[in-house]
Amino acid sequence: ARLTALCRALRRSEDEGDEPGWVRTREEAEAALRELREVVRPLREPGYSEALRRKAERARKRRLRLQRRKHEARAAKEEEAARAAEREAKERELKAAADSVLSEVRKKQADTKRMMDILRGLEKLRKLRKEAAARKGVCPPPSADEAFENQVESLKTLLKTRTELYEAEERALRVMLEGEQEEERKREMEKKQKKEREKLLQQKLEMDSKLFGDPAEFPLAHLLQPFRDYYLQAEHSVAALIQIRHEWDQYLVPADHPEGSCIPPGWVLPSLPTNDTWATAVR
Repeated sequence: ARLTALCRALRRSEDEGDEPGWVRTREEAEAALRELREVVRPLREPGYSEALRRKAERARKRRLRLQRRKHEARAAKEEEAARAAEREAKERELKAAADSVLSEVRKKQADTKRMMDILRGLEKLRKLRKEAAARKGVCPPPSADEAFENQVESLKTLLKTRTELYEAEERALRVMLEGEQEEERKREMEKKQKKEREKLLQQKLEMDSKLFGDPAEFPLAHLLQPFRDYYLQAEHSVAALIQIRHEWDQYLVPADHPEGSCIPPGWVLPSLPTNDTWATAVR
């Protein structure tokens, strides 16, 4: 577009007879042409199109990787929200069922307490009536007192047994509810741990791909097996572990040591290429 505009300006200067303007415009056009040729020059070099294709492919893979991670993060968030909603729904359902049964048990306990109150009221009422009759000179036979007391004691024993039974039902129900909640928490924890293991495995696969190459691009991955065996030998041999640890201990220094730095806790991943030449060498 710049060259086209400069060419029009050259023709206009020529038509108008503006020689100084024509010379100035020509110099600008030649500079623009040199700049354009410098830009186009790499396109004509051997292998540039292939390097450009690889660069575009890496950019595409990186974009897809970022999109996948974003999608996985969103899916994990949605899954966690769904699990939380399901867990909350289950807890509400369990609580509703437990409340219903507890309400029935408490109703029975309230009925038992009311019966006990009625019995105490009957005892008090008979005592008052007995005292009133005694003031009038009327005394019931001892057998009547004994029969009344026996009947009251029998009812008290029955009500006490029912009270203990209802309390046992309530305790059992609470234990069952707590056990169910504990099992639900355990299941959720197991799901979370499984998800974390899968996430760590995926991260390890991505790290191995960056360090050792993509298995899809390098089907002869078994060629790297000797190197893997070498770097993982400490996992299978105590002697190798001791030797490697001895070598590493020689370089353990404080973080602020002026002549060294701490050994990193994991893999040191390579930086992304900053130019095409570096990218070609890495490739």
